[in-house]
Order: sequence, then structure tokens, then C-alpha cells
Amino acid sequence: MDYRNLIGGEWVACGEGRANVNPSDITDILGHAAQAGEGELEQAISAADAAAPGWAASTPQQRFDVLDFIGTEILARKEELGTLLSREEGKTLPEGIGEAARAGQIFKFFAGECLRQTGDILASVRPGVGVEVTRSPVGVVGMITPWNFPIAIPAWKIAPALAFGNAVVLKPADLVPGCAHALAEIISRSGLPKGVFNLVLGRGSLIGPKLIADPRVNAISFTGSVPTGRGIAADCGARLKKVQLEMGGKNPMVVLDDADLDVAVDASLNGAFFSTGQRCTASSRLIVTEGIHDAFVAKLTERMTALKVGNALEAGIQMGPVVDESQLAQDLDYVEIAASEGGKVIGGERLELAQQGFYMAPALVTETTNDMRINREEVFGPVASVVRVKDYDEALAVANDTEFGLSSGICTQSLKHATHFKANAAAGMVMVNLPTAGVDYHVPFGGTKGSSFGSREQGRNAVEFYTTVKTAYTGA
Repeated sequence: MDYRNLIGGEWVACGEGRANVNPSDITDILGHAAQAGEGELEQAISAADAAAPGWAASTPQQRFDVLDFIGTEILARKEELGTLLSREEGKTLPEGIGEAARAGQIFKFFAGECLRQTGDILASVRPGVGVEVTRSPVGVVGMITPWNFPIAIPAWKIAPALAFGNAVVLKPADLVPGCAHALAEIISRSGLPKGVFNLVLGRGSLIGPKLIADPRVNAISFTGSVPTGRGIAADCGARLKKVQLEMGGKNPMVVLDDADLDVAVDASLNGAFFSTGQRCTASSRLIVTEGIHDAFVAKLTERMTALKVGNALEAGIQMGPVVDESQLAQDLDYVEIAASEGGKVIGGERLELAQQGFYMAPALVTETTNDMRINREEVFGPVASVVRVKDYDEALAVANDTEFGLSSGICTQSLKHATHFKANAAAGMVMVNLPTAGVDYHVPFGGTKGSSFGSREQGRNAVEFYTTVKTAYTGA
């Protein structure tokens, strides 16, 4: 299949198609993706710029109908779309179908938000003067999305942008053109006016800087690596352009002596290794107090080594492949680094299975300290490390000792410690007796420190990024 750009309502093929490779079976080529250049990006921005005023003037009912159509079709096709996702990105099939369903739910939620928009009418401090506070769309929003959630993350950016009256230019990750194309195809039949949504496929190093630099693009929403995000923040700051960044994580899962061992192991196994650990919310640091440490490590090791790794589309598979050769090499490098620093590595080897793919055994690194690279840098793979601590106070200090601050978890049966941790964990999201990964679509998503910058994504808080506030005064 050829994956094309959607520009001004028309499907545009360009450049030498980039092969879309199944990481579970590298002989399986899903299709070839267009490689847009500056010309196609210029056309997409021009189309969005021309269409933005009309969509900004659309009624709440028009917006609801469009988003509700998109959400309904995604949910009706969740098995098909989830299969495409798992084949393209490598999540297990249940995870792929679950992500597709979440994308549909996101569009449904923001369809409702189209009808729930609010404002304020206030009395002025001056006699005879009325005040109205309303929200207006920001205009054209450029979106740069990652490969690890190839339909959910585009959905949670596109849906609020459209709900609040903006036009969109989407640049998805090179590795996952299929999901982006499928989503764009649904959007193209939703009744949305031509040019309001545009899809541009191509090299991020070429498309990204041009998208950010164009003065007709009023805001940038980015999810990806910290170095790239910092560069985008600097570029947008120099242009006084609104920017929203979701970046990395080195998320702690604290396990206290009083934790239910089964609950702690389940939460840690899920958070560290499901989705092949390729989640910014993954539990990559397991901070465990002395009394439960040995029992926890023994049971987690038993559960981890029993995980069934294989082709993402096969029944019973619990962990799929790493997304590509480059990411796999990075994961394996970090395993070697951890061992060279004195960590004891369990698992972590490359796997040669019947089908040629990017397979890796999940890795647990014990006997680590929080100053080791394995605990400072994001691996973005099925690799978790264990840090032994004395008590809750030390656990909290270690959990917060990181440049990241996305998600933080604790397993405990103590209401006192759970309450204190929720208040004092330096993260945007806190989980108690739950995996650090796995969030709802109707509440805010985002972190602190190096993990996030700008307004929160998802839920009702999304309105903060995709609109600007206008205050109008009327005299008698």
C-alpha cells in the first residue's frame, strides 16, 4: 500500500516511498510512505492557513458531528486498526486494539467538549460597563508525534485542536505512517472542510524545523525526545510561538515493606515491560525497601523470565518486538552499560526467533545505585533497574532525584505513606498500587521538570493550549 500526504483535502504522493517494516517480521513490508519535501509542507501550511478562519467560525454542532463521526468509525474498526498498529509498531494485538479504542474514545470525548465550551459574563468594577471573557482558537497548529503510540497520541492532539476551532498540520513519526494514514483517511470523510486537517509524511529533520519556523503556524505540539524538545522550545521561544512539549521519563516505582507483594510485582511487571517498555510512563526505576527487596526481586524475576516474547499478532504473546534495529541496539547498549557499572543483569539478550525481527528478552538490573547511568538516562525499552533503599524517606528522595518528572508510583498498604507520596512525589502523575503507565483519556496528562513543558494534554485542560483568552468590555 502507498501511504500518501493529505493536503488541502487531496491525497498527494511524492518522493521515493519509504518502506514500512513490520518489526515482528522484517520480511513483511506493509507499504511505502510518501516523503514530503519543502514544497508539500508549504502547500499543507497554506491550505491550513486558508481553511482556519472558516473552521474557527463553525458552530459547536458542526464540530461535534465531525468528531463524533471520527470517533464512531475508529471504535467500529478498532480490531482492524489495532491489527495495523501491532503489525506496524510491535505492540501485542490486545495492546494495539486497546490503543485504537482509546483513540476513538478521545474523539468522542472532545466531540462532547464542542458542546461544553464556556465563557464568563461579569460585572465591571466600573458602573455601566459589561465584561465578557471568551476563548478563541489559536489558528494553525503544527503537530509532531512519536512512533510509540501511533494512533492515540495523534488523536489526543488532533481531537482538541479541531474541537476548539483550529486547523492542523500533522507530521507523524517516520516509523508509523500506516496508522497516521488510516486516521487521516477517516478524517477526510468526516465532513471536515478541506484544508482544516493536513497530513505530511517525511523526514522529521526536514519537515520539523520548517514547520516550526513558518510564521503562519501559530502553535506547536510535540511529543518525543528531550533533546529534540529542548531545541523546539528554544526555536518557538525565539519566535514567541505557543509550544507544548511531552518528552521523556525515568519513572520510579516505590515498593515499601508493607506492600502486597503480588500487587507490587504485577504493577512493576506491567509498567516496566508491557508495550516492550516503549512508553514514556514506563516504570524504569524500581525503588525497593530492604525488608521486601529480596522477595520482590525473586518474584519479579520469575514473572519476567516467564513472559512470552514473540510476534505481536500471535495469540498469547505478552511482549512484542522492539520497534526497529536502531532502538534495539540502544536497548542492548544500555544493558551492557549497566553491567559495566556493576549492575547484575538478568535477561536482556537479543532473541533469535522463528521469524526474523527485533526481539529482546526483558532485562532486570539489580544491585544498582541511583547515580548510575541506567538510572539517570531514559532507555525506552524493556529494561528496568532495582535500587535498594532503607525506608520510605530514602525511597521518596531517590524517586525525586531525577531530571524527569512524568509519572511516579508507590506500592504500599499505608494510608499515611500513600497520602504523603501523592503530595510530595515530584511528578505530574502519581499512581498508588497501580502501574506508572496507563492513564485515562478524560483527565490531564503531563509531567514536571524535563518531562513536560507548557499546558497539559487531554481532558478539559486541553483547552488551555488550543485556545487563547479574550476579554471584551462594553460600555453603556
